[in-house]
Amino acid sequence: MAEEGATTVGAAEKVIHTYPLIRHSDMTEEMRIEAMELSVTACEKYSQNNELAARMVKESMDKKFGPAFHVVVGESYGFEITYECTTICYMYFGGNQAICIWKCS
Repeated sequence: MAEEGATTVGAAEKVIHTYPLIRHSDMTEEMRIEAMELSVTACEKYSQNNELAARMVKESMDKKFGPAFHVVVGESYGFEITYECTTICYMYFGGNQAICIWKCS
């Protein structure tokens, strides 16, 4: 007989982060903090539209730190990019939402 309240061994639980989880970044601290705040705001505001979230982050980063930023927001993608040193940030938000921000001249 199984005990009441027992849990199944090996059951996977989905972990959802309520904060941005930085996977890789070589940005300055000021730029990284701005990128994190913009990404969280954009992903919460446009939770159903990754293209609008990416556009919001890109336009804001271009205004504050100069043009030529690129932003990808989405799930299940891979990438290989060329970027300027000290201008890349790769993070996760909300569990499976990945955001990659970089500058290329």
